[in-house]
Amino acid sequence: MLRYSVFGLIAGALTCTAQPAESKDSLAPYIPSPQILVDRMLEAAHVRPGELVYDLGSGDGRIVITAAQKYKARGVGVELSHKLFKAASDRVRDLGLNNDVRFLHDNLLKVDFSPADVVTIFLLTMSNELLRPNLEKYLRPGARVVSLDFEIRGWTPVRIEKVEADRRIHSIYLYEVKKK
Repeated sequence: MLRYSVFGLIAGALTCTAQPAESKDSLAPYIPSPQILVDRMLEAAHVRPGELVYDLGSGDGRIVITAAQKYKARGVGVELSHKLFKAASDRVRDLGLNNDVRFLHDNLLKVDFSPADVVTIFLLTMSNELLRPNLEKYLRPGARVVSLDFEIRGWTPVRIEKVEADRRIHSIYLYEVKKK
């Protein structure tokens, strides 16, 4: 009985934060990243002023907004969900960050993100596998990719950082694009 109660609590907690995919093209459910993880992802990437950060599957925009506010970087979020795209765009307008942050309402597998200095992702391992050819195609040597909780198979991370948030340990994978 206790096992079912614990399972019910866990399932209930997950459904409070995870939102179902809005489109058949969605690569992962929307789960907002706790701010501590956003901060640690950007720290791991060593984001510098003026750099361009792309967040693929940007949800409510918190990663690129934080990059602009805290690091004086520029940001582009790519979001498939119209609802999340609109909310993030409205938030950027309300914060007065229109010159620094913008959002594309698009499928991240169809976007050219070659100008990126840093790419952040919080997708499933399977989704990262679908994205990997585009990362290899578009990113120039020296660009950094930060993945929350899910590795990019076939790539070797420069660093893996463990961070506690929401009563569990998360993994932050940092990759650096090498010469082709």
